[in-house]
Parts: sequence; structure tokens; C-alpha cells
Amino acid sequence: MSKEKEALFKPYHHPAGGWGAAGATAKVLMEQSVLVKGSRGLLSMNQPGGFKCPSCAFPDADHHKKLEFCENGAKALAHEATKARVARAFFEKYTVTELMEQSDYWLEMQGRLTEPMQYDPKTDKYIPVSWDDAFALIGQHLQALDSPNQAEFYTSGRTANETAFLYSIFIREYGTNNFPDCSNMCHEPSSRGLMPAIGIGKGTIVLADFEHAEAIFVIGQNTGTNSPRMMTSLVDARKRGVPIVLINPMPERALIRFTEPQDMLQMATFGSTPISSEFVHVRIGGDLAIFKGMMKVLFEAEDAGEAALDRDFINQHTAGFDALRADVTGCSWSDITRISGISEEQIRRIAGIYQKSRATVICYGMGITQHQEGARLVQQIASLLMLRGNFGKPGAGVAPIRGHSNVQGDRTVGIDEKPTQDYLDRVRDVFGFEPPREHGHHVVEALEAMEAGTAKVFIGLGGNFARAVPDTERSYAAMAKLNLTVGIATKLNRGHLIHGRDALILPVVARSEIIRTAAGEQFVTIEDAMSNVTASRGVFEPVTPDVLPETEIVCRMAMATLPNSKIPWDRYMADYGLIRDKIAEVYPAIYSDFSERIKDPKGFHLDIPPRHRIWKTPNGKANFLVLPGLEANVPVDDKAMLRLATIRSHDQYNTTIYSNNDRYRGVYNNRLVIFMNRDDMKDRELENGAVIGLETYSDDGYRRYVDGLTVIDYPMPRGAIAGYYPELNPLLPLGYFDGVSGTPAAKSIPVRVVPSVASGVPMRFAG
Repeated sequence: MSKEKEALFKPYHHPAGGWGAAGATAKVLMEQSVLVKGSRGLLSMNQPGGFKCPSCAFPDADHHKKLEFCENGAKALAHEATKARVARAFFEKYTVTELMEQSDYWLEMQGRLTEPMQYDPKTDKYIPVSWDDAFALIGQHLQALDSPNQAEFYTSGRTANETAFLYSIFIREYGTNNFPDCSNMCHEPSSRGLMPAIGIGKGTIVLADFEHAEAIFVIGQNTGTNSPRMMTSLVDARKRGVPIVLINPMPERALIRFTEPQDMLQMATFGSTPISSEFVHVRIGGDLAIFKGMMKVLFEAEDAGEAALDRDFINQHTAGFDALRADVTGCSWSDITRISGISEEQIRRIAGIYQKSRATVICYGMGITQHQEGARLVQQIASLLMLRGNFGKPGAGVAPIRGHSNVQGDRTVGIDEKPTQDYLDRVRDVFGFEPPREHGHHVVEALEAMEAGTAKVFIGLGGNFARAVPDTERSYAAMAKLNLTVGIATKLNRGHLIHGRDALILPVVARSEIIRTAAGEQFVTIEDAMSNVTASRGVFEPVTPDVLPETEIVCRMAMATLPNSKIPWDRYMADYGLIRDKIAEVYPAIYSDFSERIKDPKGFHLDIPPRHRIWKTPNGKANFLVLPGLEANVPVDDKAMLRLATIRSHDQYNTTIYSNNDRYRGVYNNRLVIFMNRDDMKDRELENGAVIGLETYSDDGYRRYVDGLTVIDYPMPRGAIAGYYPELNPLLPLGYFDGVSGTPAAKSIPVRVVPSVASGVPMRFAG
């Protein structure tokens, strides 16, 4: 092994952002041979008249800077604009079996897909197919099913509003609500959990609220890697003296010190801003205990005569307060501290920060949602905010920090396996067909249907479904039973290699590329994580003339499948303004005058009723909802058990691996690593760099085991470990999910250390 490729762990002591981010941006543009083209594209990213970043869903600032992108956005653009191509010569060279032996990083680096391909079982290769034949094959398979419910229709969060809306209409006219969606695997607990609490399954703040907040809590979210543009808001808040409380099992570099790459003074002087004023090193699954500890402090303070609660808000706007209070006051401090791993003193200190603040924002990520009680954990955050009246005033509210750039928008315009009856009535009235009324499948249910053989067809509108889902070996075997798999994508990924008996790869126009139709140049719209809707217009020429816009692909699938449909699919695929008009008809309360409002270069904001203290719940109130006990996951009665959180490296976005490095955590040239507390290592007689296996605790008859994992001494809480997703997805049981939303509990997998049978090479440690 050469020293250049040797696995290395070298602690990173510099601030996040800064010159490291600037250098990484330049490097990735050069690696993809698009330094000039990519730099030009970055000037249009997240700018009025330009295209929306295909990476995170964090909103754009009201006052645009000349450069409105982050390191991860630059990586996403570079890999979209790359000169590398996966053309027919590539598929002639490799069988699918050979491609399966390659890493996810290698597959990503091969470049852009250039023409539609069909799997040939005789040669085990993908071969070219015409677009007409591809659509005919899809129509043939869908028409041959005994029931529309035998098909599963997946959607990636990168899909634009116009495409997602038509996709939902096509599939409902076809006859099913089977919409397994990427949201099912990340923030579905927000959608399902917030709805009964505050009447909407979205966050309630806008970007300007950061400017008015007097305290900010960031819980279970690695901002510097997953939402780097949010760091600007946190930096500005810290400069104003706003306390920022970080609650997380891992100390994240960006939330310790950060250098704003566009702050010329900081860059020139190698300066930085300390971010978190308080780091709460919670055990995995211990957040619920912290929330209840904070509430307990507030109740005690009120009993002592302090103005700890907003009684006017509680009395006028809420229901369920007494039940919540009884539950919280019944929790003992000994249990709270044992389960959270946090001292009573620190919990009282952060509760004091919260109590003193007249306006608080609580941000959270998948460290909250990906637990067995993810949705009800979200409800406890809402309850904590209600106690101090932190809804419907500047600087206050709840902020789910979502990932994909339109994952929230897709849900808004109809990608939902559990649609409301009111919505289905509007679809019926606008489009003239009777949509199916029974609920469909989320991701886990779709996989169970594949495994049972009751699902026959899978169509993936973007994403890398096979690699993102839990229980890798079972999921791969289940998908191999399908009659047809269709992958609609810009790049080759593992999901195209786990295929049915028939399989298609359909290449699409990327977010940064120009969409041209018979009616002229078109644009699409995106909803960010704070409910702002803006236009996105590509600036590059499409990678080849043989790729199609996603919207056209959806329309042509519909025409091939539903030849008697009265919906004018051919008109919609030419004129996207007509689609927006139909969105406005189906959603008149929020999308009225869509075509006019989107002409504003800054877009517009969808109404969020809790911002006006209006609660669209059955009782018309914001509801305190009780989650009994202090555990966010089912306990395992074994002292040797460790809780594994699967995480992303700094050089990846969801399943897309940009390199095998994780700069901020100091890991290079290896993704098969486990971050572990030093005392937990001693208990298991492990040295730094030891190679181990991990096995999941499970009673369902399946053994889940991953080998060849290098242990890194890292500041984790006792009993908590972390490792990279998707490599550790084989350890996540299909049946281990949040009961309310169906979201896999990927942040709290119960595992044990077992001997390695692999001849892994230990990492080299430096510094």
C-alpha cells in the first residue's frame, strides 16, 4: 500500500470553513476538470435568475451575496458538471456483476449518464435502448400488473415541484398511493409528529428569525457538513452574543470554531468565530431525558414563583398542559441523568439559558428523527417551545434542518403515501378522475412488499434507493425479485446494479442545465426548508442531446401507461407554466396565483399558520403531547451493548461519496471506521486502530454483521459509537423504525463488538 493511499487518522485542529473549505472547492473543480465551467456555474447558484443548489435545503439570504454557495454545494455542482461520462462504451466494458465489486466512490467518479440503457440478462450488461422503447417497456409492465398496488414509485428530494406534482397525479390516476419517498428515511417524523402538535408538518421559522433569536439550540445536527450555509446565521448570532447550545453525541468541528470563507478579514488574518456557548455531550437516545429535565426545571421555577412559563400563551393557545406537567414532574433526576449521560447541573444551566430567552429557535436534524420514538421526540421539542410561547413571534420557533433541496416541496405538492381526503377530493375535481383512497406504502412497507413478492415494479425518480435503505442484504435480495426496476438519474449508482429481471437506466437533465421543450426554455421551482418557493433556471447545456428533463420522462411514462387518460400530458411536458396553474388549482390556499408570484426574483413564502398562532389541528389548539418514560428506543438488557449512530462524512452527500476522506474528523482514505469512547475501548481490550466486527442485537432470525472496521479513539459518550452510512446500513434491521412515521432508527442501532475475521490493515495514526 502506497503512503498516498494508506489509511490515516490525523486529528483536525483548524476551524471549519475558511481556507480548508476554499481549497476543497478549488480541488473538486479541478478533479472534475471543470475549473472554468464550474466557477461560472457557482456565480449563478442560489442567485435570482440562476439555479438552486442541488445539495441542501437551507434557504437563501434576503440580501444576496455574489457568492451564495458552500463547499458541499460546490462539490455537488462539480460532480454534475463533470467532464467524465458513463456512455455506451463504459457499459460495453463492464458487466453488472463486475460493477457491483466497485465502491460507491468509484461509481460516482465515472461521471454523467448519457443515454437510456436497458439490462441484457444474456450478457449481464446494460445496452442502449431508444426512449420510445423504454417508455413502452414501462407501460407494458405497469399495464400487466394484477393491481396498481403491485408497483412502488420512489421520489428523491431533488425532484422539482412541477415534476413531483405530475408524478403524483400520474401515479394516482394509475391507481395507487404507493409513494415511498426519501423523506421516509430522514424527516418523516417531523411531518407526522409536528402535525398533531402544531397543525403543520413543517418548521415555523424564516431565516430572519435567527436575527431576532435570543437563544438558539442545535440538536442532533452536524451543521458544518450537512447545512454549511446555516453557519453564516450562527456566526452572526454569536457575534451578537446570542448563546448557542449544541446537544449532540459527537463534538462537530464547525460548531466549535468556524471561519466564514466569504469574510475577507477572517480569511486574511486566519481568524475564526467560536460557535457553541454550551456543548451537551448527550448519550445516543438521551435527548428525551434532557428535554424532560429542562421542562422539570421550568416547572420547579414556576412553583418557586418565577415567571418561567408563558401562561398567557398556554392558556389561550394550547391543550394538554396538565398531562405533560404530570408526566415530567414524575421523572426523577437520577433517571434523567443516567439515561441522558448529562449532569443535573448542566441540564439546569441550559434550562436557565432557555428560561432567560424571550425568543428561542430550536433546530434539529436526524439525530432526533432517526430513533424508534423519532416523531414523538419531535413533539417534545414542540412542547418545550410552547412552554415559553416560542411560536408566532420574531426569533422563535421550530426548525427541522432538512437535507435534499426540495424534499419538503415534494411533500407539499403531493408525494405522500398517506394523503388527506380533502386533497384527494381536490385532485378529483381538478383532473376528473377518482384517485385511490387507501393509504399506500412508505419505504419500509415497500421493501416488505418486495420481499413478500407482492411488489412487482419499482420506479425510482432520482436517488439511490437500494443503497439508502436499511437491512442491505435483505433489501438487495428483495429488489432482485422485481419484474422491472427503473432508475431515473444523472449519475450511475448502486441502485442501478440491484435490478429486477428487466431494468432501465434513464438519464436526466441536471438541476444546473437548461431545460428546453417544444414551447421554449423552461424553469422549475423549489421549496426550501423554511417554506420559501423560488425559481430554478439551469445555465449549462445538457450533458448530451440524449438526456431528457424529468418532467418529460414522467409525462411520457404516463402516456405509455394510460393511453386513455384525458390529462394533456403532452402539453404539460412542453409548458411548465400549465403545471403551475394546476398546482394552484389543487392547492388554492397556499399556491394561489402561482405563475404570477413566482415572477418575483426572490420567490414567495408559503403560509405557515403557527407563525400567526393559528393551529390547524382538530381542536384548533397547539397540543402538548406526552411521551411516557425517558427512553427514545427500546432498551436492550446487556451491558455490553453499544448504540451505533450511522453518520455522513464531510465528503459525502447522502449516499453520494465525493471522496474517502472526512476532513473535520481527521479520517483519510477509509470509510470502514468506528468512532469509540476510550473507556469503551478499554472495556473490550481494544487498541487504537484495532480491526473489529459489529453484530446487531436482533431476535428476528437474521444475523447482521459488518467486518473489517477500524476503531478510532474519539470523544464519544460512554456506550455510543458512530460509523459511516451507507456502509453500515447492513446493521440496521428492516423492522427497527419509528412507529409513527416508519423512519428507520439509524441513529440508535443496538450492536455488540465481535472478533474480526477479515485481514484488515490497521490505520496509521498521526499527530
